[in-house]
Amino acid sequence: MSKNKIEINNLDFYYGDFQALQDISLEVPENKVTALIGPSGCGKSTFIRTINRMNDLIEIAITDGEVKVDGQDIYHPSVDVVDLRKRVGMVFQHPNPFPKSIYENVAYGPRIHGIKDKNKLDQIVEESLKSAALWDEVKDKLDASAFGISGGQKQRLCIARALAINPDVLLMDEPTSALDPIATGKIEDLVDELKQDYTIVMVTHSMQQAARISDYTAFFFMGELIEHGPTEKIFENPENQKTEDYITGRFG
Repeated sequence: MSKNKIEINNLDFYYGDFQALQDISLEVPENKVTALIGPSGCGKSTFIRTINRMNDLIEIAITDGEVKVDGQDIYHPSVDVVDLRKRVGMVFQHPNPFPKSIYENVAYGPRIHGIKDKNKLDQIVEESLKSAALWDEVKDKLDASAFGISGGQKQRLCIARALAINPDVLLMDEPTSALDPIATGKIEDLVDELKQDYTIVMVTHSMQQAARISDYTAFFFMGELIEHGPTEKIFENPENQKTEDYITGRFG
């Protein structure tokens, strides 16, 4: 049995007066892929952003409840949010490389966190690009603009950038929705490899993708967590009628 890396208890989230998440309780096992599925607007992206406090950047956001990473309540006043986001990395829906070279995209985070030694940075850049299955494709053009590579390569570069600061958890918000099937396949293969070293929480609009690459699946609907469990069980023998209706295409 995997131990739980993340534990969420009775989480409510509001945008001003609008309640976007209602009483969410969920355990995320370590070194597994947990997929979040559900219709657009059901709270998946809002939920994933509570795990690294990205919602703090929204003035009208109100978070109530408990989110623990490694047993620590990340909303406790003593928590350093910069350190939290170092431990809990994030990859967004659309590849968003910085307007810098491929090398500088990956070296940016370690530099911010105080690493100045060129040899150490070189090592981090190479290891991160290798972990993101991109090194062989870009090793001869590290000084070239990150904007000059393909969409799939940009997304793997963003994954390398997230890995460069050595997180424990990787949050992925629909990381393949802007990519073609070949690039999507590469990202899926990469996710399968990365879970050996990272705990991954992934929002996906594709139930086929969730079925292919996740160990656990959580189904969200209208701000509520309807059902959560091993992916095979959720897809083959769901307990809730809403889950079955969504998976079989009756709504959503």
